[in-house]
Amino acid sequence: MLKVFNTMTRQKETFEPITPGVVNMYVCGPTVYNYIHIGNARSAIAFDTIRRYFEYRGYQVTYVSNFTDVDDKMINEAHKEGITVPELGDKFIAAFKEDTAALNVEPATVNPRATDHITEIVAFVQDLIDKGYAYPVDGDVYYRAHKFAHYGELAHLNLDDLEEGASQHTNDEETARKEDPVDFALWKGAKPGEISWPSPWGAGRPGWHIECSVMSTHYLGDTFDIHGGGEDLIFPHHQNEIAQSEAKTGKTFVHYWMHNGFVTVGDDDEKMSKSLGNFVTVHDILKTVDPQTLRFFMATTQYRRPIQYTQQNLDTAERNLERLQTAYNNMGYRLKDAEDGNDPKVEQETRQIVADYIDAMDDDFNVQNGVAEVFELSRLGNVYAERPVVFAGTLEFMRKTLADLLSVFGVKLAEATSLGDDGIQALIDERLAARKARNFERSDEIREQLKNQGIILEDTPQGTRWRKEN
Repeated sequence: MLKVFNTMTRQKETFEPITPGVVNMYVCGPTVYNYIHIGNARSAIAFDTIRRYFEYRGYQVTYVSNFTDVDDKMINEAHKEGITVPELGDKFIAAFKEDTAALNVEPATVNPRATDHITEIVAFVQDLIDKGYAYPVDGDVYYRAHKFAHYGELAHLNLDDLEEGASQHTNDEETARKEDPVDFALWKGAKPGEISWPSPWGAGRPGWHIECSVMSTHYLGDTFDIHGGGEDLIFPHHQNEIAQSEAKTGKTFVHYWMHNGFVTVGDDDEKMSKSLGNFVTVHDILKTVDPQTLRFFMATTQYRRPIQYTQQNLDTAERNLERLQTAYNNMGYRLKDAEDGNDPKVEQETRQIVADYIDAMDDDFNVQNGVAEVFELSRLGNVYAERPVVFAGTLEFMRKTLADLLSVFGVKLAEATSLGDDGIQALIDERLAARKARNFERSDEIREQLKNQGIILEDTPQGTRWRKEN
């Protein structure tokens, strides 16, 4: 029975989709004014892993993740670069897709852009005004937070405390326009030279929160199963989405709210920020770090836990991933001399590991316990591959199972190649002949020669096998 932790109730709940066998989920995407940083990547990988597990369990998933392609940051950055806001958006949407593809993040079912939904946003805001939940002031439109009875509920915050905090963090000019300091903008009147669209309240652009209310309900309906994002979005962004959406529709907006933990950088466990000089983009990381290593590192930490991004942790992930690849290769190597047939006992052990894996992952996507079962399967595969007699059907079954379980984490196991290379195989054969002739000097020379080409030899009772050095 699959359970998820619901931020709204702060407890694990049995997952019951609105439509049996179908999962509709919306995950907040990036503001596309720069390359994504590892915090963005963490959210993309965490929810891609969750999506993949739903699909592994047989659900049909509609996965919507937006691009915020107009806001103050985008306007400022476009001005710096001397290009338009849409051109800036095009540039970094393309970069996002390139970086996430390298991390083997499945493309979203839909990646809507806020600027493609301006007409709907204007209509949504007007509806809130008509219902008394919003009010226009000097070209802006604000939402009356006090009018929504459950405001603050998602973040478990008291509205009076929020009101006091808001009064300390808004500028005097904006506070003067609002009826209440905690009210938030649905529509922002355009300043001179800014990108804008026409509206009943004057030229302007949407506020940040309204975009996601409009895009999520456009593609998934007034009520859908899961809304996800980083824990920094719980308040105010997701709380404001609830207030807007439920005020308009009169229906429950989302059944399960899910939020991933932060990423800290370095051994000092510092939160990433540009001011500290530890701001790291995926675009730069992938110049030196294998994308599969980064994916495995991030996907195998339970989504609600924080991740400490350090070189040591990356190195550990690289070694662990290599162990799994080696087990996969070991089983593949034995196929060349395997007998036809199956080993029912070993296959039953494999099925039990899968059952334990599912139990772990069903518990709010507990990937740490899930990946422990993957390593148990790799251990079983290594032990089986060392047997004098092995069966092809069982080897194939175990290899496929290992690949399937790892695919949930977005990891692709590579098939061992022949290194192209009749030349390399000839060297391996020559080394074998040298050893039989007790010419150990030549045998060692060949081993060293292959090592220099990135080929590691492993002598086993079943013969010499090789692997690529990481």
